[in-house]
Amino acid sequence: AKISHWIRLGVFVNSTESFTEQPQVANGASDLLVELFGDKGRHARAAVGVAQLPFGAAVEVEAEFELA
Repeated sequence: AKISHWIRLGVFVNSTESFTEQPQVANGASDLLVELFGDKGRHARAAVGVAQLPFGAAVEVEAEFELA
């Protein structure tokens, strides 16, 4: 199966209370999808700051996409 298009990304950024630039961190994932897939890589996105992620990860990305 091939990805026909990307629907949504959810980006969780391990953040302190004062850090408010989660959308800029998430831009890296969004930009990569558009670079790799062109218009099929365009998507909706949510960027959220969290106090902790599993295994001490800095960022976690969840993706929704449609298969052809």
